[in-house]
Amino acid sequence: MAALEIVTEHTFEQTVLMSELPVLLEFGAEWCGPCKQVAPELEALAGELAGKAKIMTVDIDRSPVLAQQLGVQSVPTFVVFHQGRPVTGKVGALRRKQLREMLEPVLPRAAGAINASELAQLLGARRATAVDTRERAAYERAHLPGATHLPLEEIESRLAELHMLPSEPILYCRGGDKTKELAERLANAGVPVAFLEGGLLAWEAEGLPIERPD
Repeated sequence: MAALEIVTEHTFEQTVLMSELPVLLEFGAEWCGPCKQVAPELEALAGELAGKAKIMTVDIDRSPVLAQQLGVQSVPTFVVFHQGRPVTGKVGALRRKQLREMLEPVLPRAAGAINASELAQLLGARRATAVDTRERAAYERAHLPGATHLPLEEIESRLAELHMLPSEPILYCRGGDKTKELAERLANAGVPVAFLEGGLLAWEAEGLPIERPD
């Protein structure tokens, strides 16, 4: 994994404040043990969010004025910048999931994208119907609660069925990529449909319930 870009007092304005993408900025130091622990998490997140967000780091010993201006009192401290201003911050050795949650509200999202926690709320309120687009065998092994099955390759020819479901259809596949592509195609054709960002894998990663028929 590539090392994170180091931000200094001289580059802060150009690389962070003027960034078109959201920035997660870590304030750390070479002598900081927890900073070393969190480094692989940051590098993995940087790869995961390439093109959607920037993950960068500041050495408080080399840029003390910058740390002071932003009120950094201990390391590691994490601050999210969006459109030139800080929007949230946390202190401590955070896990990748926690770091991503800090960025989630400001990440660019595809049209129709719904994350796992949002879908869980909609399903709980019976305002959505999960539509499993995987192969039937995969659906029968495990699926989202109350999900109906409609193979991905058949959806465009069965749109009437999709919209006759009792509540808003939310498509999902294993990893989210296939339903994202389909949602984009349908949106371009004037038939918008929602999909689960990250698919079944994202749902499971949140620890949300799965139905496993006997």
